[in-house]
Amino acid sequence: MSGETDPEDDRVLAGEYALGLLSPEEARAFEERMSAEPALRELYAGWAEDLAALTDDVEEVAPPADMPARIETALFGAAPRRSLWQRLGLTWIIPGAVLASLLTFFVVSNDLLVLDGDVPPLRAEIAAQDDSLRVLAAYDADDGALRVTRDAGAAAPGRALELWLIAGQAAPVSLGVLPEARDGVLQVAPELAEKLPGATLAISDEPPGGSPTGAPTGDVLATGQVPSQGA
Repeated sequence: MSGETDPEDDRVLAGEYALGLLSPEEARAFEERMSAEPALRELYAGWAEDLAALTDDVEEVAPPADMPARIETALFGAAPRRSLWQRLGLTWIIPGAVLASLLTFFVVSNDLLVLDGDVPPLRAEIAAQDDSLRVLAAYDADDGALRVTRDAGAAAPGRALELWLIAGQAAPVSLGVLPEARDGVLQVAPELAEKLPGATLAISDEPPGGSPTGAPTGDVLATGQVPSQGA
């Protein structure tokens, strides 16, 4: 009898895990048990569904008004972009057509613009509230690739960062585990790419290899909004 666990204790433990209240050591021990105990996985799944349902009546909130400015600052630096030509000394001597051509070359050569006919680029900044973790993401419709650049932060020792797509009130869908390197590429399936405009991207703390359940199991560390198509 000493090896048996109390079902009520497991129910409480699953709830604490779903809420992110366990220590890293306790969370890892719980994950190891979940991989071998279907009943424990069902308890966690029940908690996850109940907690997700709490947001059903929550209205969507528009991203902060300063989000575009924050993205531009992250991409181009703190100085206003309109002063670029002043720094180059080209403000008054370049005709309008040449100026436009140079601007296009600058943006494309720095991988800041995804061209797919008339479809505008899909970019997002995924950041923690204190900017301790910040990842820039750009989706390329030509090859279905989501290029990510981690500007700040990293996974905790022995843990991984997993990227999730949240479209409207739908459950989070994994886009993959972020690479340990600063830059990386995640392939996005066409059915998920269609949901990117206007969706939320989130990064959670997960065990190596990603969530064992198909849903976020660790703390949500950062979020970001993908602009609606054409926004």
